[in-house]
Amino acid sequence: MTDKTALVTGANKSIGYETARRLGEAGYRIWLGSRDRERGEAAAAELRQKGLDVRMLEIDVASDASVEAAALRVFEEDGRLDALVNNAGILGSMLAPSEEPIAIIKDVYEVNVFGPIRTTQAFLPLLKAAPRANVVMVSSGLGSLGGLTDPASEFYAINILGYNSSKTALNAATVAFSKEFAAAGIKVNSADPGYTATDFNGHSGYRTVGQAAEIIVRLATLDENGPTGGYFYDEGPLPW
Repeated sequence: MTDKTALVTGANKSIGYETARRLGEAGYRIWLGSRDRERGEAAAAELRQKGLDVRMLEIDVASDASVEAAALRVFEEDGRLDALVNNAGILGSMLAPSEEPIAIIKDVYEVNVFGPIRTTQAFLPLLKAAPRANVVMVSSGLGSLGGLTDPASEFYAINILGYNSSKTALNAATVAFSKEFAAAGIKVNSADPGYTATDFNGHSGYRTVGQAAEIIVRLATLDENGPTGGYFYDEGPLPW
């Protein structure tokens, strides 16, 4: 067991839960972030039964008050944060771009873009209090403009305005934060977990949550020689 701590948002199930489990097994004390207290407590209890040091943290990344309260609790109990995994996200709709309501797109951006920005800003003092820290933005291959404009890409035909563009915007936030935080020794990277079988897509993905969590955990545990301001899949960098 180390004295390092990690927060994973949206961690009561699927990729977030697996990421929390893997970081816990690596010796991190885990803050299991969940908007739903009951589901979060159940997930945290499961991981504690596996011998991991896990505390549930109620956090709704779309709420200023919720994120600020969560940051205050971590400050009061730990005083620092070594890894922040911004995993919480929503799909929105699968409608054609010309038909997707602005209200739905706004909801997607509130969680997928403003949520990670809000959370990173609120937890920055705690990240700076750690000797060295990592921030991971859980993005998607659907955020890659290079991939979406390449007819040979598996994602070329997936033309979802709200979700895709939210992940592109999240990648831009990764670049901006990485530049600002470099002097403080905080690395910020985007991770593409791949097309994973989760509730998100009706379990139609071809990757397991274990495979999906691999790149996230790798980026969350980088040492001082690791990259920052990048966009990565299991096999290496992705085109922006």
